[in-house]
Amino acid sequence: MAGPPQSGAAAGAAAGAAAGNDGDPRDDDVHEDARRARWTATATGFLLALTGLAAAVTRLGGGVSAAVPAAYAVGSAVCAAAGTLGLRGRTRRALWLMILGVMVMALGDQFD
Repeated sequence: MAGPPQSGAAAGAAAGAAAGNDGDPRDDDVHEDARRARWTATATGFLLALTGLAAAVTRLGGGVSAAVPAAYAVGSAVCAAAGTLGLRGRTRRALWLMILGVMVMALGDQFD
């Protein structure tokens, strides 16, 4: 036996509950936080990559050993890979790659 006709909002909520989505506003917050984490990891990774690349180019013209610009370039490449991982949603791995890239760039700074 069919129940009474439902309004549009009630029918949508019933369909969402049947699909496993109970319309909880916290679900939207979780998705918003995940989206923000992805964009933050992506932007930070590419910004660090750009900074490392600029440091490699400026050190290239100076009278330093070749290890200094190479370390900056390698750290920049690692940070660019972290930005790509952040874009794909692998934010935890992107964070660790950013840390590794900055450590490689700091090692190049120690050679200077």
